Amino acid sequence: MANHNWLVTNDGTHRSFGNPEIVEPGRYYRLYRFLTELEDILEIFHDDIGRLEAITPLVRKLLVSSYWLQMEHRDPDPQTGWSVNFLYREHEFPLTVQMVGWLPGRTSTIHNHGSWGIVALVGGQERNRLWRRDPQPDQPDRLELVDEVILNPGDVVALTANAIHSVEALGNEPTVSFNLYGVTNFNDRYEFDLETQTAKRF
Repeated sequence: MANHNWLVTNDGTHRSFGNPEIVEPGRYYRLYRFLTELEDILEIFHDDIGRLEAITPLVRKLLVSSYWLQMEHRDPDPQTGWSVNFLYREHEFPLTVQMVGWLPGRTSTIHNHGSWGIVALVGGQERNRLWRRDPQPDQPDRLELVDEVILNPGDVVALTANAIHSVEALGNEPTVSFNLYGVTNFNDRYEFDLETQTAKRF
């Protein structure tokens, strides 16, 4: 099965981009080197799409080379249905790098991230439903479902800051993903309630 890079933009549309097939590098590609090159990219590209298109090949290179990362996840909590393992934190380094797990059948809230983000699926299968704002005079936070994307291991979805999605773990095994975001505080992250057609800060 061919892998995909999907770019999801603020209006809920998506398109494929780049080359999803990365040959394993001859030299071991370590996390510290990835973070250094990532920092360089952030100084060059100042728009979400430019950054996502430049960073995604590095994420693929890291996961192909550093297999240990794929084992750095925690079993999802039976009550919440998910787990997070932070891989790197540094003072005044404004990035979140983590491994995330979801139990089969569990779903996330509908949300944006308030920053660009990249999710690379390592294990399991995941449905991403893509939404966009459809404001009405009496419902300024009304949402409209645009499409969905099914992610399999090796697929990557890159989201601009105000892209809105929800996640559902499919199949009979937990999902595991490598998640990278351009912030650490998520102050501009919103969750959306379809029933009341309202939004609130996370």
